[in-house]
Amino acid sequence: MNYQPCFEDIHFILDDVLRAPAQLQALAPFADTDAALLQQVLHEAGKFVAQEIAPLQQGGDEIGCRFDAGRVTTPPGFRQAYQAFWQAGWPALACAPQDGGQGLPTVLEAVLYEMLSGANHGWTMAPGLLHGAYECIRHHASDELKARYLGKVASGEWLATMCLTEPQAGSDLGLVRTKAVAQKDGSYHISGTKIFISGGEHDLTDNIVHLVLARLPEAPAGPKGLSLFLAPKLLPDGTRNAVHCERIEEKMGLHGSPTCVMRFDEGTGWLVGEPNRGLAAMFVMMNAARLHVGLQGLGLLEAAWQKADAYSRERRQMRAPGPRIHTEPADPIAEHPAMRRILDSQRAWIDGGRVLAYRTALELDLAKHHPDAARREAAQRWCGLVTPVLKAALTEQAFHGASACLQVFGGHGYVREWGIEQIVRDARITMIYEGTNEIQAIDLLVRKVLADGGMGLAALLDDLAQETGGADASLGARCDRLRELTRTLVQAAKRDSTLPYWVADDYLRAVALTLLDWAWTRIEASLAATTPERTARWQAQALRNWVLPEFDMRVQIVLARCSHALELV
Repeated sequence: MNYQPCFEDIHFILDDVLRAPAQLQALAPFADTDAALLQQVLHEAGKFVAQEIAPLQQGGDEIGCRFDAGRVTTPPGFRQAYQAFWQAGWPALACAPQDGGQGLPTVLEAVLYEMLSGANHGWTMAPGLLHGAYECIRHHASDELKARYLGKVASGEWLATMCLTEPQAGSDLGLVRTKAVAQKDGSYHISGTKIFISGGEHDLTDNIVHLVLARLPEAPAGPKGLSLFLAPKLLPDGTRNAVHCERIEEKMGLHGSPTCVMRFDEGTGWLVGEPNRGLAAMFVMMNAARLHVGLQGLGLLEAAWQKADAYSRERRQMRAPGPRIHTEPADPIAEHPAMRRILDSQRAWIDGGRVLAYRTALELDLAKHHPDAARREAAQRWCGLVTPVLKAALTEQAFHGASACLQVFGGHGYVREWGIEQIVRDARITMIYEGTNEIQAIDLLVRKVLADGGMGLAALLDDLAQETGGADASLGARCDRLRELTRTLVQAAKRDSTLPYWVADDYLRAVALTLLDWAWTRIEASLAATTPERTARWQAQALRNWVLPEFDMRVQIVLARCSHALELV
């Protein structure tokens, strides 16, 4: 069974829960973006994903990429599908019209990449960095570089990479050693080795635009001494740059995506942005990538759930408990409580996670285009606080939830022919790349929450309460506990500077569960208003029975550590 886009659920969340068309039409660039346009674009996108990308999933995993003397060949069908993808205009969906894009809302791009990730995560790794690279070049590159590369990246005709990691420099980019030396013609010679470079070499496009962190000769040590450079695979005159793929990694999953070791031997590059300000330019790309990774988690969990749900309806084992008349010697396992608990709990995460991810994509456009400065500020606050939560929570759930979905298959899930084990393997990397989930938790708690004494998070919680009108008492109580927990953390961290690093993961998870609770409050309210017969959702019961109780556990873990810190003399 190949992944299928779930249009009914997507449109329900966009139109009824988030009221996306009305929000978008209030923004000048999207005045003509109504529900009909959103549906038309997404249905065409879903058709392309289902027909062209999903069928390549199994072959991409089993055959994988091939490396031969510096050249990388992607699995059969990948190049043809990618050429069709960019020529149809899908990478340019949310890019500015003046750059050759279609100027459509970010949320359409978000839904597209959720669908792509669910259909074929390995293939989707190729265009996954395009929009971040586009934003980075657009905001920081010189006019000359933009004239040469921006349109090609916007259209997807040329793919891009993000060359950060080195053998000794992973999460700590201050340890980067790659050097850049200025040349008389204004270019730079770049020398060094980068590892874990997704799509560093491939046959999908003729050229590849590498964005590389490197250090100028007189640069200060640490992260403040890093600069960003654009170094293409092919130079403007068509000759091959001194950028070489030494090998591709043999990985647990994502066999359809080449993860490369790249060597720069005085390769030619050009400065992007200001000297020693490379991280500021690169973070534009990284923040875009982190939302996309959260969407990857969402798509992967949806794909795993689809397989498990379909299997559970066909597989018959024993009689399900309960007062009912049995017409068969065995019932579909979908009727057994143990299986329902798994399926409904994951569905609760998918539906709630979709509300949060789509809301974040909407907030990105509101932050750019809303006429009210206060609303723009609130949108920026949402994106800053919620993006690390989405990246960490949705990817963790993708892996553990996909593993739970594999359990529905029993022994069949452990063999390759059903495809569920591939999703589990592919999902694991999402918890690691684009900033590990631990880094996301530290970013949330240390850099976002504690930095302003919890004021930003308190304002976000106030916004959520105002939107729901206090209709859900349990949500209100959860928000109050999170506020109190945050105040306690602020005080305890003054006594013990290591405290936030011990409890950051637990704190992020508590925030994620609060947001999930809010999302489901919105879902249930929309169901009651539009389709009352659907209000008795098993998923809502699963959320409250099996998912949200984790909140109390996480709060207790944080409070116990805070109590220890507050007792210090």
